[in-house]
Amino acid sequence: MPITPETYERVALEDDENRWELWCGRLRRKPGVTTEHAGAIDALNWTLQRQIDRDQFRVRTNDGRLRISNGSYYVPDIAVIPRSSYLKLCERPRTFEVYNDPVPFVAEVWSPSTGEYDVEKKFPEYRLRGDGEIWRIHPYERTVTIWRRQSDGGYSEQVPTTGIVRLTALPGVTIDIDRLWD
Repeated sequence: MPITPETYERVALEDDENRWELWCGRLRRKPGVTTEHAGAIDALNWTLQRQIDRDQFRVRTNDGRLRISNGSYYVPDIAVIPRSSYLKLCERPRTFEVYNDPVPFVAEVWSPSTGEYDVEKKFPEYRLRGDGEIWRIHPYERTVTIWRRQSDGGYSEQVPTTGIVRLTALPGVTIDIDRLWD
C-alpha cells in the first residue's frame, strides 16, 4: 500500500540516521556512498560554496527534497536553491524542506547501487521539473554528463571529460572537471 506524503515527511524527519526519498508511494532509503562518490560530492560542494553568492543561493548537499510531478520526493546529492525559496521555508519553524519550483542546478553522483535508478528515474524527472542545469558525475569513468535547459524548454547534452565548465544556470560559476576527482 502506498504511503502518503505526510507519512513520508514524518519518517524523514524522525529518522536521523537515514536519508529517505519517496518514489511512487514507496519509501526508498539513500544508501551509503563509496569514497569516490563522497569525494566527488565534497569537491563539487566546496567549489560551489566558494563561488556562489549567498545573498542569492544556498547549496544543499543531501538535504532538501525536490518534489516531482508524480508526488515523489528526491534528495539530490547536490542542489543549488534560490535563497528566496530557502528563506520562504524558514518563515515557518520546523518546516519540512521541500522545493516545488525548478532549481538552477542539481547534481547526482553515480554509484553502483543507485546509478541505474538515477538514470531511469531521477534525471528524466529533473528535466520535467524544469531544473536549469542537471549533472551526472561518474567518479569511476571520470565523466560528467550535463543537461542544460534551453529557451524552448528542451535540454542540450554535453559530456566533458576534462577542463573548466562554465555553468549557464549560475552566472560566473565554473567547475574544473579534473578537480572533481581529487
